[in-house]
Amino acid sequence: MTDDETTDGEAAEPDGGTATVAAGEEIDYLEREVNLFKPATPFMRDNLKMIFTLFGIWVLFVFGPVTASMFAEEFMTETTVLGGFPLNFFLTAIVAPLAALVLAAIYAWYRDRLDRKYGVTHGSGEDAGETGAEGTAADGGEPS
Repeated sequence: MTDDETTDGEAAEPDGGTATVAAGEEIDYLEREVNLFKPATPFMRDNLKMIFTLFGIWVLFVFGPVTASMFAEEFMTETTVLGGFPLNFFLTAIVAPLAALVLAAIYAWYRDRLDRKYGVTHGSGEDAGETGAEGTAADGGEPS
């Protein structure tokens, strides 16, 4: 399956991350209620699916060693790794932060893939790296 196909084999329509209503008018997200459990567009649905999946994995990595230490205290404290560190310390101090970094990298990669699939751009004009009078200041003020 390529980046431009949906799971049912149809080509994804680039909509810039916005969907259109049946009459052809664009959705105004500022006037619309945000519902995390019923996203308004396929882009939002795909993005939230990945966010919830990665959040579940993160919860396992963060709270898994603590929960395992409650149920198997002897195993978690007496098992040593890397020259004498207890397993619960190793999992909590080294593996959990490393997993958070890996999950962040996975999300960035997936989000770039979604942006290409739905035609979302993050710049103004033809060259997104160009700063000019038509650009927007990051703090909401006038661009310099």
